[in-house]
Amino acid sequence: MKRLIIGTAGHIDHGKTALVRAMTGLDTDRLKEEKKRGISIELGFAPLTLPSGQRAGIVDVPGHERFVRQMLAGAFGMDLVLLIVAADEGIMPQTREHLDIIRLLGINQGIVVITKKDLVDEEWLMMVEDDIKEYLATTELKEWPIITVSSTEGAGIPELLRLIEELSAQVQEKSALGQVRLPIDRVFSMTGFGTVVTGTLWSGRIRLNDSLQILPQEIPVRVRTLHVHNQKVEEALAGQRVAVNLQGVDTSDIHRGNVLAAPGFLSPTYRISGNLRLLKNSPRPLKNWTRVRFHLGTDECLGRVVLLEHDELQPGEHGYVQIVMEEPVVCTRGDRFVIRFYSPVTTIGGGVVIDPHPPKQKRFNEAVLEEMAVKEEGDLEEVVLQELNKYPDRIISVDDLAAAINHNPVETRDVLKILCEQGLIEQLKVENHDLYLSSLGVDYSIQNINRMLEDWHKKYPLRPGFPREELRSRYFKQYPVKVFNALISLLEAKGVLSADSKYIRLPGQSIEPDRDAVKAIKRVMEMLDKNPLAPPGLKEIQEEIADSPYDPAEIIAYLEESGQIVKVAEGVYYSRTGVDLAWSRLNEHFDEKRELSLAEARDMWETSRKYTLPLLEYFDRIKYTKRIGDNRIRITR
Repeated sequence: MKRLIIGTAGHIDHGKTALVRAMTGLDTDRLKEEKKRGISIELGFAPLTLPSGQRAGIVDVPGHERFVRQMLAGAFGMDLVLLIVAADEGIMPQTREHLDIIRLLGINQGIVVITKKDLVDEEWLMMVEDDIKEYLATTELKEWPIITVSSTEGAGIPELLRLIEELSAQVQEKSALGQVRLPIDRVFSMTGFGTVVTGTLWSGRIRLNDSLQILPQEIPVRVRTLHVHNQKVEEALAGQRVAVNLQGVDTSDIHRGNVLAAPGFLSPTYRISGNLRLLKNSPRPLKNWTRVRFHLGTDECLGRVVLLEHDELQPGEHGYVQIVMEEPVVCTRGDRFVIRFYSPVTTIGGGVVIDPHPPKQKRFNEAVLEEMAVKEEGDLEEVVLQELNKYPDRIISVDDLAAAINHNPVETRDVLKILCEQGLIEQLKVENHDLYLSSLGVDYSIQNINRMLEDWHKKYPLRPGFPREELRSRYFKQYPVKVFNALISLLEAKGVLSADSKYIRLPGQSIEPDRDAVKAIKRVMEMLDKNPLAPPGLKEIQEEIADSPYDPAEIIAYLEESGQIVKVAEGVYYSRTGVDLAWSRLNEHFDEKRELSLAEARDMWETSRKYTLPLLEYFDRIKYTKRIGDNRIRITR
């Protein structure tokens, strides 16, 4: 059966709570003050069973002008609205304000319910009905059906229930496929259970023992028990009124306006970009940097409106804005919001969130306005491409991208496949995960790496390339090693560079020492080979070629990389001839004896302890020998 949330709206004392009681048998006024004064002050909730047996949730809102903030907290999750108008009074100020809010929130399914028909005659009832039709005729809600009832006598209640069921077929059900998101409208504690929060589940599904978090505080919690329609369940789905018993948080740490969500799905923000429409009946224009009350979900906070394309927003106009919050809010692309003047408190407009985490933008900037237009009106392909181009050096997963644009991961993956086929984005395979970046991002990486490699080869012409890990840690540290390696493989496949396990270089780059380098190399090798088992120290080598145009360190690095010399210890280099000679004599010794002492090695190599010990330790490092006590044994042949 379809999951459905029905809400009431209308002026104070027009019979909203009495109607809910007539339909459900439950009184949603639970507070002592509400019963004493006979008016609703807080949100009320009740389950409703329709004639077919389908269950729905009802949210009953206060009608007094002082409690519009409570009304807003309940209105955001409604699928279908019962706009209540008392037959003895007709349309009143809060009827109009509630209707404005309904329209701003984009709730297009509803019924106008004229209550208290038993208090007026037929002629008066017809006049009230005509007034309502005339008022609705100027709005997009003009097709809403009108029904008359008496909550005290029960007249019209069965017909209303059947009409609700008929219209519910046209309601688009909230998706249970997405991530968990539940704006909290009530927090309380139950003996033996602890903290309980309630709300309308906007998306996803909640299961027992799920790990979730409270936002914006980012408090981790775990689900202990769940109730839907006052019944214990193991799973709650989007579109249901849910009571969640939470472990890991006290009631004092959370309040109405917080959000229960999947970890990592949403993050708090102090700034949003959106398209704001000012109501035609707004009492005055909206000026730049006006302080307003911002309502989204069950949350209300203060903020200031930055008009990005107007000096002043006139009643009935709309435009792109940023709203800078005084406290963090939690939202995502496509969310609707309502704003009210800070003082006097009046509903003046609302709109849609285009970007929940925008940078600070300059006013009257055409590029900014164009980007917002694409985000707002563009199809999914345009939105995905724009999001990837927004940060060209970002490599992102499907799930993270879907969360960034507030869209279903399955559909996002399908669009990414199309964009890959069109050559507009690139896919990277990292283990079993698919990652993506835009072609703009690839070009950005190509330009950067080309420049870095050109500079490197110019500075170090005798080196085989830029050390792979050094390049990543210095210039691409935002990427984990495996992601960086996948990017390098992609660029190598495009012929941009050449790479091996240690070095990255420009394609076709080879080391060809010039005449000056050859001279320096010859002098170093002659020094080392003159007495191969007692070579000169590093300082002597550097002094020998100090007059060369090349840095001595570069000559030594080239000789080591090309295998002509071997670094035996820090500052100690042997020619390959010297190492091979030492190895040959070592091998002959072990063919005759099992062990070798330091003194034996010194005599065998006809050198001093200064050279003998580093050379023995070198052979230990390359796993040819192994030290046991004061002696060495051979472990490989």
